[in-house]
Amino acid sequence: MSDLLERLRGRAWRLTAQRRVVAEVLDGDHVHLTADEVHARAVARLPEISRATVYNTLGELVSLGEVLEVSTDGRAKRYDPNAHRAHQHLVCSGCGTIRDVLPEGDPTAALPAGERFGFTVTGAEITYRGLCPDCAGP
Repeated sequence: MSDLLERLRGRAWRLTAQRRVVAEVLDGDHVHLTADEVHARAVARLPEISRATVYNTLGELVSLGEVLEVSTDGRAKRYDPNAHRAHQHLVCSGCGTIRDVLPEGDPTAALPAGERFGFTVTGAEITYRGLCPDCAGP
């Protein structure tokens, strides 16, 4: 059983066939699918699942804090099931591929006290950009 399915069962979230398929599609490392990609993969497993059901399920998973919604550079939102492990993202400026990365250190500590303007910093979202090996070419 996937980590996401286990977390959802632990929350006593009602796992209908449709919700289960969406959760299964989102399972894995470095998964950052668009809603349309989730729908296409879900239809391959459960042909009768509707686009609306996929979108509603993704919205519920985000609201529950079980899936992250990732937006980069005006591209379609992507859904990341790695919601319970602190990480940052590495994004290809060419094709939009997203990878989870775990840089060392606390990113909130990198912001000097003089740049905090009295805020109590509780988190940081850092996006690293570059070209993936496919887009960088030889």
